[in-house]
Amino acid sequence: MATREQLMALMRQFTVETDRYVDVASERDSLYRTDLHALSIMMGAARAGLTVTPGLLREELNLSSPATTALVDRLDSAGHVTRRRSDVDRRQVHLHLTDKARTTGALLFAPLARHINNVFDQYSEEQLALLHDMMQKITDATVAAKNEARNGATLTDSPSSG
Repeated sequence: MATREQLMALMRQFTVETDRYVDVASERDSLYRTDLHALSIMMGAARAGLTVTPGLLREELNLSSPATTALVDRLDSAGHVTRRRSDVDRRQVHLHLTDKARTTGALLFAPLARHINNVFDQYSEEQLALLHDMMQKITDATVAAKNEARNGATLTDSPSSG
């Protein structure tokens, strides 16, 4: 039976190994980690039917305005995004993924997806549903912790420290 500590250690190890995978896979296409995060945000926004702007990327990636401009310039120069003025407010720029970005993303993550899907194949639909529920809750908890950290929470602020 796995203990909480063992599960936390495995999640840390998974995070480290995922970072290492991204580093190795992205070298081939000369992409920075921030570029990949931006493309991932844009893919998620596209699935949700949301419009991506430089401001959204700046917020999501916690970048300065100049760093966001440099990021968008890099992605545009590499052919991963296009910029279009909003039809409603011509001052606003909308960012759109290109087919090249989708192809690059698929090539980067296909080996990882293949290996993880081989693991998923070893579990029943009920077990996968339980894992999905747990991963969603862990992700939500991670977002909550990030928001606490962003707002300056300290260890002494945690409910279990009292």
